[in-house]
Amino acid sequence: MEQQEKILEVKNLRVNFNTYAGKIQAVRGVNFSLYKGETLAIVGESGCGKTVTSKALLRLYQPPLVSVAEGSEILYDGQDVLKMNKKQLQAYRGREVGMIFQDPMTSLNPTMKVGDQIAEALRIHNKISKKEAAVLAVEKLRLVDIPNPEKRAECYPHQLSGGMRQRVVIAIALSCSPKIIIADEPTTALDVTIQAQILDLLMEIREKTHTAIILVTHDLGVVANFASRIQVMYAGQIVERGSTRDLFYQPRHPYTRALLDSVPKLSSKTHGELYSLKGTPPDLILELKGCPFAARCQYCMPVCQERMPEEIDLGEGHSVSCWLQHPMAPDVGPLNDGRKAGA
Repeated sequence: MEQQEKILEVKNLRVNFNTYAGKIQAVRGVNFSLYKGETLAIVGESGCGKTVTSKALLRLYQPPLVSVAEGSEILYDGQDVLKMNKKQLQAYRGREVGMIFQDPMTSLNPTMKVGDQIAEALRIHNKISKKEAAVLAVEKLRLVDIPNPEKRAECYPHQLSGGMRQRVVIAIALSCSPKIIIADEPTTALDVTIQAQILDLLMEIREKTHTAIILVTHDLGVVANFASRIQVMYAGQIVERGSTRDLFYQPRHPYTRALLDSVPKLSSKTHGELYSLKGTPPDLILELKGCPFAARCQYCMPVCQERMPEEIDLGEGHSVSCWLQHPMAPDVGPLNDGRKAGA
């Protein structure tokens, strides 16, 4: 991974929602890097801060209701996105980084033909005529495997199926050949068969264009054969990160283990109730004194409630923030297997 070209680096990202009740700290000191051509998955349950993080990368928030704390940095090719002026930001959005939103029905303009919406994105970032943009829009629809793209370009969003609409959103995101695509729950509203098609399409695009992809999802089953790296978020923080193989076969954080246990397995011989993580995430309007997962963790120790665990490097890009990896922690089986490497 060190030999690859780093194109995005996030340092100490903190995003707050400013409400009448107080400041909700939705993202709390997130750090990560993205490399050219790789797929990074951000995984966690609803409310963990993964979508807020992805939108912050494009500055898609409304101050003063939402604010990024001082000291946060989002570096794209060495330039801080948070300090870009309006003209620089317009060039950065779409041309350098594209985004696929969760619900295509709400992200597409219902009053415009889908071909015109793709052409609009092309004309904003390129000095081309309407006719040239219309031709390119059809080519983008063909790129995302929409049948009869000339005819589909003349359709309105409501005239297309959910899978077709999501392909249109992907075509818009790809319209200016960005270096990074942020896919925010791109398969949530689709049935299983269409989900697989959309993921296959994104993988094909990544291989053809060497575009880096950030996939935001709550479903670990979606990323199993798609992402090269995974980072698990909880309560606005990254609690574990590593390769897909590390997190699936050697999870070190109890929350990662809980997410894996909640995924149905074909190899299971029992027909009992699926595993469900008990409890609820902490209130992010409050200061977190210890580990944010302590109240829901079956291995919770007194230190977990008193002090925030530091991130421990387990080697080969695998790291975790959990007191169970401390040399003095009790042995709880597989979750401690990496403790010696991190000690």
